[in-house]
Amino acid sequence: MNKQKWSFNQLDILKYILRWTLLVIPVAAVVGSIVALFLWLLESATEFRWENTYLLYFLPVIGVIIVWAYSFKGKNSEAGNNLIMDEIHKPGGGVPARMAPFVLIGTVLTHLFGGSAGREGTAIQIGGSMAQFIGKKFKLSAEEMRILLMTGVAAGFGAVFGTPIAGAIFALEVLVIGKIKFDALFPVLLASILADLACSAWGIHHTQYIVDFHDAGTFGLLNVNLQFLATALGAGVLFGLCALLFAKSSHFIKAKAKQYIKNKYLIPFIGGSVIIGLTFIFGTDYLGLGVTTKTGEGASIVNAFHANGVDDFSWLWKLIFTVITLSTGFKGGEVTPLFFIGAALGNTIAIYTGAPVGLFAAMGFIAVFAGATNTPLACTIMGVELFGGEYLIYFAVATFVAYYFSGHSGIYTSQKIGVRKGKIIQKKIFRQD
Repeated sequence: MNKQKWSFNQLDILKYILRWTLLVIPVAAVVGSIVALFLWLLESATEFRWENTYLLYFLPVIGVIIVWAYSFKGKNSEAGNNLIMDEIHKPGGGVPARMAPFVLIGTVLTHLFGGSAGREGTAIQIGGSMAQFIGKKFKLSAEEMRILLMTGVAAGFGAVFGTPIAGAIFALEVLVIGKIKFDALFPVLLASILADLACSAWGIHHTQYIVDFHDAGTFGLLNVNLQFLATALGAGVLFGLCALLFAKSSHFIKAKAKQYIKNKYLIPFIGGSVIIGLTFIFGTDYLGLGVTTKTGEGASIVNAFHANGVDDFSWLWKLIFTVITLSTGFKGGEVTPLFFIGAALGNTIAIYTGAPVGLFAAMGFIAVFAGATNTPLACTIMGVELFGGEYLIYFAVATFVAYYFSGHSGIYTSQKIGVRKGKIIQKKIFRQD
């Protein structure tokens, strides 16, 4: 009897695996291919802007055009990542298919004309909108559509950064702070892996970062330097506070702009004009993604992994540029700028504490992102995928501490709080006489 029941359960699991494999393959193939196109366009736009610096002066006008386009035909696409998260939490009006082309074009235009933005938000929105579109074709139930939307998030994230395991965990972890449901574990993992493969099949290559540090210290069974580990703990506090500053500043500027500037088209115009003014003060290093620069010199993510590669306050300047860009109507993600901010802050901390620059840039790279998105597990795994497993202990310490110190106001307003950070549950113990 037990043997028959066991066999029956395993058969159900096999059917589940096969069904979701068939559902995920088209989502991953489409999302991975569109993300590949997006990354190619983004690189082309960046190189074209480097060669034609005058394009920056059109940024205010481009901002107005982007806001107008969303108002005219964007439907509810303006909500972006938060719309997708809302639909996963509680299905409603759905994620429109038009979100993908709108955010793709809007992001490329933002980068072409010098806005400081990222790419993760665009990839996730592409993933969510395409998953919804395909799910409708298959006439899925509300519960199946919820899981398919999560596969779209995982596919977009995994493909755009080349981190499939982190992409899967991110899709599970980002929805609710402090809680993870594993009902979509297999679908999101498969989607993230296949989307990354699809993106790579188009010849897209991701930036390689080198951490030039190898631990010589040992503590018990762990190959770890206790001095650097203690410094990493303190750095984690600063990374978390930096993430909090980014999130709070973003929400504050967006709210105040809507409150005091009644004409919504004036908001991106002013935002773009401020970016132009800031460029005269701080230079062009803080425009665009910031992964590298035209000459290879100056402030960038790549250079943050080297001593004296960035200035002491490069992290703050990039934070200001990005918050103004994204809070005034321009399109793109926050994550790649958060990589820049974290790596630059890690560089500065390392210089002043005598710690390894590459290691602390890598920790900042993932820890500020972890704090801003409340996804410490995904970011720890991302660190392993990008920089290597030998730094796992340092990554975990930095991201976990940053998570706690970043508060509850992450960059995604639709993120729910499952377990409050640092909450102490006191149990009353009654003595029975």
